[in-house]
Formats: sequence, structure tokens, C-alpha cells
Amino acid sequence: MDRQTRSYSLRRRLLIWLLGPLCVIGALALADAYYSARQTANEVFDRVLTGSALAIGERVFVNEDSRLDVDIPYMALEMLTSAAHDRVFYRIDGPKGAFITGYKTLSLPDQNENPQRMTFLDSHFRGAPIRIAIFNSVASTGNNSISYRVAVAETTNARDALTGKIIIRTAIRLALLIFSAAIIVWFAVARSLIPLKRLEEAIGRRSSDDLRAIHHHVPKEVDGLVRTINSFMKRLDNALTALKHFSGNASHQIRTPLTIIKTQLALARRSGSLEEAVAAMKICDEAVSEAERTLSQLLLLARIDVEASKDLTSSKANLSEIARKVSEAYVIGAAEAGFDLGYESKQQIDCRGDPVLLRELLRNLIDNAIKHATNGKHITIRVKSETGSAILQVEDDGVGMSPGQRKQIMSGMAPAKQIGDRDTGLGLPIVFEIAKLFSGTVELRSGSGNSGLLVEVTLMLASPAT
Repeated sequence: MDRQTRSYSLRRRLLIWLLGPLCVIGALALADAYYSARQTANEVFDRVLTGSALAIGERVFVNEDSRLDVDIPYMALEMLTSAAHDRVFYRIDGPKGAFITGYKTLSLPDQNENPQRMTFLDSHFRGAPIRIAIFNSVASTGNNSISYRVAVAETTNARDALTGKIIIRTAIRLALLIFSAAIIVWFAVARSLIPLKRLEEAIGRRSSDDLRAIHHHVPKEVDGLVRTINSFMKRLDNALTALKHFSGNASHQIRTPLTIIKTQLALARRSGSLEEAVAAMKICDEAVSEAERTLSQLLLLARIDVEASKDLTSSKANLSEIARKVSEAYVIGAAEAGFDLGYESKQQIDCRGDPVLLRELLRNLIDNAIKHATNGKHITIRVKSETGSAILQVEDDGVGMSPGQRKQIMSGMAPAKQIGDRDTGLGLPIVFEIAKLFSGTVELRSGSGNSGLLVEVTLMLASPAT
């Protein structure tokens, strides 16, 4: 499976991210518990070790030879015995570390000039770790005082056993805590994912052509995803609608010239003279030209759909210049069709829009006027500005349209279909689509003198910074 499309479990990922740090914290807590347990064990057993050292120290005295002597109270050593079978060692030194009795090989630090009365240290003796309590004191007679040091040591078996018990209990508690948290997180995540499951089921029940917006209660964290899906479905619906319109327009518009070509070719084959065949071929040529124009318009409609997905709000076009150049290009063709084509503009007007699409919009309006302005003689193109908008007008003095026909076209009920005596073709639908693309409007009304047809396109003026 492709790495980019490989699925993963959100529940498992949440468990990893939640329980992973919790395990790290548990390990740190266990380390701290070990330190605290060791300290607690030392405090407990150091009291007994202190009592033993003090008991021995009380039995140190100065004999008749003015030398230190000691009467070891073996009960002081017996109190150190434990179920862990610790071994006990002791050593008594006189001034300057002079050995008096005990275990001579038990190494002790050098005596300081001002030693503390009771000190503790960890060491090793006979291959085992030991804890030593050192008691410093002075034995005195009536005339002088002699310092001495009593050291009592024991192995750490009992201390280790107590520390181990505390650590094991703490570890069990932490393990139960982490395990309980894992179970809680598992069910909490499962319950939190229920809305997503319901959303999945709701979408799964829809048919392939149901592109309505999703209105489903979801968590806030998923609300953005649902809005994005709704936006995508709306764009997809628009694209499919445009495709349906495109297919409908193509089917209607291409069928007519193809039928004409097929009919005229049949007539040309059955013609009895060269003149009849030439006349049929001439009609075929006109039908081919019409089909070529129709295909161009269909491709333009497809381009409008593509451009609609782009950001064209910052595009700028000189509407006056576009209208002037397009008018000049149609003067001869309009004259051949019997129309006087005129252009009116008092100022240069810039609007928001793509110059290429705006030129095509005006071409379609002029073509529509030339083709359908029956009994007309004038076509006028105007560019002006009103109330912050750019206005483009194409007016003819032909037969015009009734209010009902104009309303039917404006409502979009009959694009590219027969409206009264007019076949609207793709011209006006293209105009509507281009104007809509640039947030513009199109209005159809009667021309001057309540005759003919006036098509008015309103666009946004371009700001100076555009």
C-alpha cells in the first residue's frame, strides 16, 4: 500500500500519545519513590544503629593506667540483629585513631579536629555494602579528658529488603494506575469517535448524486473538516451542473448543423445539375461555419468553468478600449448584414474582469444582435459609469422581445432554446456566465422608443490600486 494512503488507527495513536508520556512520568515517579524509600529505610535503621553506638560509647572509661578501656555491652550489638541476617561490626579508637578494640580492618576516615558527635557513611567491608554510624565523644577523669571514637557498622540486607518492599508496592500502584488509565482512555476515545461513525454512516447512506451539504452534529474538532467537505461538495455540484449544461447545450447546438450538413449532402448526391450540388454544398459550408462557431462557444463555456476556480478579483480590464476595438472589428460584418454599428463612450472606464472573457462577452452580444435584430437598422454599443459601476450596453432597434420572453431568459428557464421567434443559442448563456464570474449582472429591457432590445451588463469598477 502507498505510504501516503496507508491508514492508521486514531485510537491506537491517541493511546500511544497519552500513555507514552504517562509511562515516562511513572518511571520518574518510581525513581523518586526508590530514593524516598532508601531514605526512609536509612532513617529507620539509623536510629537503631545510633542507639547501639551510644550504648557502647557510654561504656568507654579511663582505667587506673590513665588509658581508655571499654566494657562492650553485647545487648547493644544484639539489637542490630534482624530477620535479614545482617552482620554487625564495630571498632573503638582512641586519640588520633589509635585502635583499642573491635575489627581493626574496618576502615574509617581520619579523625577531624572538631568532629561531629554522630555521623553516618556508606562503605564496603568484606565484600558487602555496609552502613556505619560513628560516635565521637570524650572520656574524662578529674584531671584530664581523652577523646575516643565508636564506630558501629552493619550490612544493608534489611535496608535493601525494606526498600524493595516499598518499591514493589509503589510499582504495583503505578502499574494499576497506568492500566486503569489505558482502559479509561480506550473507552473514552471509542465513545468520542461515535459521532464520526455516525457521520460515516450518514454519508454512506447517500446516493451518488446527492451532493447536499452535510448537516450533522459533530465535535468542534471535526467541524472544520465538515465545512471543507461541504465546500468541496458544493464545488463538485456546480461542476456537475455545468457539465450537464455543457452536455445539453452541446447536444442541442451541434445536432442542428450536423442534421443540415447530412441533409444537404444527401441532396447534393441526388442533384441533377452542378448548380444544385453547388447550392447544397454552400449550405453545408454555412452549417460547418455555424458548427465551428458553436464549438468555439462551447469551449468558451468550459473555460469559464475553469476560470471560475481561480482568483480573478484583482484582474483589471479597460472596458472602453475593449468595446472600441471589438466594435471596429464588427463594423464591416454588421454593414454586410444591413446594420449601422456605432460606439459611444465619453471616458476611459476600467472594470474588474479578464480582458479576454470580456471581449468574448461583447462579441456574443453583437453576434446576437446581428442575428436576431430582425427589421432593425442600428446597433449601438455604449460604455459608461453610474453609481460606482461600469455599464456596458448593446442596443438594437429590431423586433425585440416581449416582457414574458425576457423574463423567461433571465430566469434561466430556457437557455439555448427557442424563445418566441428567436433561437437564443449559446450567446446569452455565455454572457450570463461571464458576468456572474465577475460578480456582475445582466438586464434585458426594451430599447429607446420602446422598441428593439437593450442588453445592459453591470460590472464593478476597478479600484485605483488594482
